Amino acid sequence: MDDTARRGGRGHPFRDSPEDVEVTRHIPDTPQTRAPAYRLAFADDDFLMRRELRPVRLQLELLKPELELDAHGIRSTVVLFGGSRIPAPEAAAGARTPMLADLARYYDEARVFARMITEKSVAAGGTENVIVTGGGPGVMEAGNLGAKEAGGRSVGLNIVLPHEQAPNAHVTPELCFNFHYFAIRKMHFLMRAEAIVVFPGGFGTLDELFESLTLIQTGRMKRVPVLLFGEDYWRTVVNWDALAASGTIEAEDLELFRFVGTAAEAVAAIEAWDRRRAPAD
Repeated sequence: MDDTARRGGRGHPFRDSPEDVEVTRHIPDTPQTRAPAYRLAFADDDFLMRRELRPVRLQLELLKPELELDAHGIRSTVVLFGGSRIPAPEAAAGARTPMLADLARYYDEARVFARMITEKSVAAGGTENVIVTGGGPGVMEAGNLGAKEAGGRSVGLNIVLPHEQAPNAHVTPELCFNFHYFAIRKMHFLMRAEAIVVFPGGFGTLDELFESLTLIQTGRMKRVPVLLFGEDYWRTVVNWDALAASGTIEAEDLELFRFVGTAAEAVAAIEAWDRRRAPAD
């Protein structure tokens, strides 16, 4: 009998770890078996939470979403960044500032953009250009909602924060992930990215935008469309021309992104990019 047959088709002769975890649930109760030292290392939460095990936890956070996305056939994504505080238009009257109320229009643009991208994705099999957001409220919620309305899947990359929070209700449940490490979460945003669209937002959105631009600028990531919704907003919060004039970036670095105003304009920009990359007949 070969190894595959002996292990029920799994392809190796050794006991699987879940089998041994199950066995340990039924061992005799003795001082030795109750001791923390006796626990299987990979089933010992206290051990895995030790400071010295941080490299292992980093690896696990990188590996778990990667394996799950592969298992669900997600080959490429369109990344949607934007502010968690931007309200839906129907809630704009309760916004904390008049500017935030005005920015509520981008909730709808994010929703329509995600719906348009997902409709095309679903028509092509649903494995390419899947919408990915941070899984939270505001613009992120709008992106996941738009994908859901189009009958497609979307990814949510949530992160544990000190205040109580939960993923928005529109993320595809089996594609909803939770992170401890910001750095690993940001890697997952970009590992499958074919386009990056950025709506108005705060520190988190700025961080995600500038990390993406830095990776592209330095050649650490392939160039993809980077589209900023709301030129007035972005020219108000960032003095792009001053960066170039000062010499801290090159003038051509301003060509790494472009401004868009509507979902249709953004989709057209991505399609034009794809046509430029397509091989000649």
